Amino acid sequence: MRRLILSFFGAGYLRPAPGTWGSLAALPAAWLLHVLGGPAALVLATGVLYAVGLAATRAEAEESGDHDPSWIVVDEVVGQWIALLPVSAGAMAMGSDVLRLWPGILSAFVFFRLFDIWKPWLVGRADAREDAAGVMLDDVWAGLFAALSVLTVAALAHGLLMG
Repeated sequence: MRRLILSFFGAGYLRPAPGTWGSLAALPAAWLLHVLGGPAALVLATGVLYAVGLAATRAEAEESGDHDPSWIVVDEVVGQWIALLPVSAGAMAMGSDVLRLWPGILSAFVFFRLFDIWKPWLVGRADAREDAAGVMLDDVWAGLFAALSVLTVAALAHGLLMG
């Protein structure tokens, strides 16, 4: 069960780039959460998955001696869900199907992957911890930076299109 959660139902075993596969697997799950309960469901699920992922990552690291095996992608799912929160909230505020906001979904994916791979500032500092908290927190930071980037691009796009 632990490996199923950590690999996000096997997405972490896909090659190449398991982190990208984990981020892609997060998208339909986020859509389902949005449909079931909007951004509130996405926030709740993100918090629960973070806590479960942290505990499972800690246990796996203790057992295997590897603090961050490449097949662990639950952290990418948490970060990707954070990056998608502005899109979910925007769809709810507009009373729109979230899939109509596909440019925001695409932006959230691209920005999250960019920050997760590049690891600027707080993302890199969290990653340097080399413990279970660092595994999870670097993706939380990457997700927050991606969410802010999505909000910025949306504000620019809507301002330019409406102005």
